[in-house]
Amino acid sequence: MSTLQQLTVLDAKRFGVFACHGNTTLQEAAQRMVEEDVSALVVLDVDGYLEGILTHTDLVRAATMAASWRTEPASAFMSRDVVTATAGESLAEVARQLLDHCIHRVVVVREENGRQRPIAVIASSDIVYHLVRE
Repeated sequence: MSTLQQLTVLDAKRFGVFACHGNTTLQEAAQRMVEEDVSALVVLDVDGYLEGILTHTDLVRAATMAASWRTEPASAFMSRDVVTATAGESLAEVARQLLDHCIHRVVVVREENGRQRPIAVIASSDIVYHLVRE
């Protein structure tokens, strides 16, 4: 059995959840991405539940569409349809989701009161990391 089938997403996660809120300005979000050396931030609502995801690509789109992009809220340019996984899913299942949706990361969530609380992010780079260690 390969590492992708053996490891669950929680076994494989290497970093925490880097996040912002929907009212965070794009300037602040971009600064956080640079400081943390990440390519996306999970966007949380006021209660800490998943609201969306903001990526480098979203920032580039904002900068080309709005002269005042720096002051726009993250919620204006984030993706609301976030591909998610649960803690028990295997890396193989996550890899299929990445390929099926042509994305670079999934947000791992825990269901709470019918809502999704982000607990990790698994990126394609995490999968490659574990492939090398196989």
